[in-house]
Amino acid sequence: MKTVYVKLSQGNYPIHIGPGLLAKADYQSLLQQPSAIIVTDDTVAPLYLSTLTNALDNQGINFETIVIPTGESYKNLETVSLILDRLLELKIERKTTLIALGGGVIGDLAGFAAAIYLRGIPLIQIPTTLLSQADASVGGKTGVNHPYSKNMIGALHQPKAVIIDPDTLQTLSEREISSGLAEVIKFGLIQDASFLHWLETNMHRLWKHDSEALTEAIYRSCCYKAEATSQDEAETGPRLLLNIGHTFGHAIETAMGYGEWLHGEAVGAGTVMAAHLSQRAGWISSDDVKHVESLMHLARLPIRGPRLGSQRYLELMQNDKKVENGRLRLILLKKLGKAEVVTWTERTMLENVIHHCSH
Repeated sequence: MKTVYVKLSQGNYPIHIGPGLLAKADYQSLLQQPSAIIVTDDTVAPLYLSTLTNALDNQGINFETIVIPTGESYKNLETVSLILDRLLELKIERKTTLIALGGGVIGDLAGFAAAIYLRGIPLIQIPTTLLSQADASVGGKTGVNHPYSKNMIGALHQPKAVIIDPDTLQTLSEREISSGLAEVIKFGLIQDASFLHWLETNMHRLWKHDSEALTEAIYRSCCYKAEATSQDEAETGPRLLLNIGHTFGHAIETAMGYGEWLHGEAVGAGTVMAAHLSQRAGWISSDDVKHVESLMHLARLPIRGPRLGSQRYLELMQNDKKVENGRLRLILLKKLGKAEVVTWTERTMLENVIHHCSH
C-alpha cells in the first residue's frame, strides 16, 4: 500500500492506494463512531458493495446503504434531495460517516450531501473509476450540474480519507479508462513533462489493466493533486491550473447533454483546444501541439470537439466558474510541463481555434 497525505490548515488526511484495499482497509480507525451510510449507484453496487459491507460487518461497523441510478444525467439537485430524504428517514447523526463508493458522479453527489446534511458530516471517498481515483476524489470539491452549466452548484468538503483500490478498475470499459487518462495526462502537461514520457512508455500497460502501472499512474496523480490542494484548498490560485481544458470541456458537456460526452472525453478535446490557443499566442510550438494530440490519440481520446459553432462555445464558456469581472480565464501552456492562468480578451483568435478544433 502507498499513502499520500493532503496537508490542510484544519488537519491532514490520507489517500491510501493499493490492490485489494477495498476489502482490507482499516475502516474502524477512520470513523468517529462505528456507523456509516454508504452511497453508491446501481452499476457499482452489484460489483463492489458486498466487498465493502463484508469488511464493515467484520469490523463491527453498523451501516445502511443508499443506491441511486447511474450516470452524469442524475448529477443534479433532485438526486441530492433523494439522498437527503433517506438520511433524514434513517435519522443519521452528525458523527455517522458517509462513504461514497463509485465514480466521480457518486463522489460529487454523496460529497455534496455530506457537506450540507446537518451542516456537514464526515466523508470517506472510495473511488472506483480511473478518473475519480486519479483526480476527482481528492481535494474536497463536490457538487452537481445545472442545465446552464456544469458543476456550478456545490461545496468544498474535504474527506476524512480516500481509499483507492486499483483492482476496481478491472471492470471498467475502455471508454471509461480513456476518460480517466485525460485527467492523468493533465498533470504531466501542467507540472511534470517527464510524467508525459512515462505515460507514453506505459500506455499499453495501462490499457491492459496492469495493476502495477495503474497504481503508479494513480499514485503520481494523487501526489500532484495533494500538493495543489495543500497549497490552495479553496481553488483561488495555483490549483486552478488543474482545470486545463475544462472551460472548453464543460461547454461541450453542457451543450451535448450531460453524459453524451464523458467528462474526460470533453476535457481531452478541450485540452487540445487550449494547446492550439497556447501555440497561436506564441508560447508553445506546433510540434508541442502535435505532442499533445499524440498523447490524446494514444489514450484514445477525441482531439476535436463537436461543431457547436464558436458563438455557442463562447456563450457556455462565459458560465465557467473561473470567469472574473465578466472576462474568461483560461489555463494555457507556457511549455509542456508548465501552465498559467491567463485572462483572455482576444475574441477572434479564440473563435478561430474553436472552429479549427471542432468537427
